[in-house]
Amino acid sequence: MYWAFSIYRPLYPKSRYVWVQVRILHETEKAVLVENVEKIWIPKSQIRKIRLKDRVFEVYVREGMFW
Repeated sequence: MYWAFSIYRPLYPKSRYVWVQVRILHETEKAVLVENVEKIWIPKSQIRKIRLKDRVFEVYVREGMFW
């Protein structure tokens, strides 16, 4: 009834996702090697979307994955 005022939301906030500009170096069946500041393998299950914007790849991943 009063779900908006419950204690659940402050204890379990929603995950935030952000667009991050990357350079795709290598792709396997389960992960993608990208370079932003450093090289990192991102599992394909963690990538929500990929887009090409002005000749730069951007991936939509959970906030904090690169920091």
